[in-house]
Amino acid sequence: MNSFVYPGVAQGFRPISEQGTHQFQFVPYGTTERGTILEYLPCTQECWLLVFAGLHGEEAEGTMILSRTLRLLRHQPEHTAVILCANPEGMALGTRGNRNGVDLNRNFPASNWKSAPVECRIILEAPRVTRLSPGKTAGSEAETQCLMNLIEKLNPREILSLHAPLGFVDCPQPTPLTQNLSAALGLPWVQSPGYETPGSFGSWCEDRHLPCVTLEFPRESAETLAIRYVTPLASLLFE
Repeated sequence: MNSFVYPGVAQGFRPISEQGTHQFQFVPYGTTERGTILEYLPCTQECWLLVFAGLHGEEAEGTMILSRTLRLLRHQPEHTAVILCANPEGMALGTRGNRNGVDLNRNFPASNWKSAPVECRIILEAPRVTRLSPGKTAGSEAETQCLMNLIEKLNPREILSLHAPLGFVDCPQPTPLTQNLSAALGLPWVQSPGYETPGSFGSWCEDRHLPCVTLEFPRESAETLAIRYVTPLASLLFE
């Protein structure tokens, strides 16, 4: 007899036998330039929190963990809306940027947006020499525009953006969500990632005085991340 118990099963979540698929209906919030549908899971009441992952297509960890978190739930979230992947074409291609080679997290029309090429690391140990575009103009990409429009529609009180693999909770000023995430996940809170982020989603939110927390999962295997973080995230974000 198999004695394995997946984390969360004993805490009122769906049984493991039902966690292979999503039971909730995702709805479109726009399309990419090439027509790929952008989807989100709406909440059933007023939106207090928007959680999204996959703005960088190379960071599939966030999408996988967020998906597994949702699949634990018995009921559709009341006050939390969810985007599993904000850059589906980039994720399908396995690239940080979208299909146009634009780093969407440098494409938002924040006051600090810059037209210079974006230099990033291909892996953590590499220098910042891998180049991407910030877009022809600020807010040039369909994925960026659609996400901003959805935020305008939902008017959330706070936003949580999932990334990897730096292993911290990033927010300029500590909020209850920041503190709860740090405590529940055992990850440190930092005020900034330690480098400039012109045109980032967080910068755009800061210009709008919209609280935005960036959760950077640490550099671990997908299975380790799921076992460690899925249950506390479900308890923290959706209960």
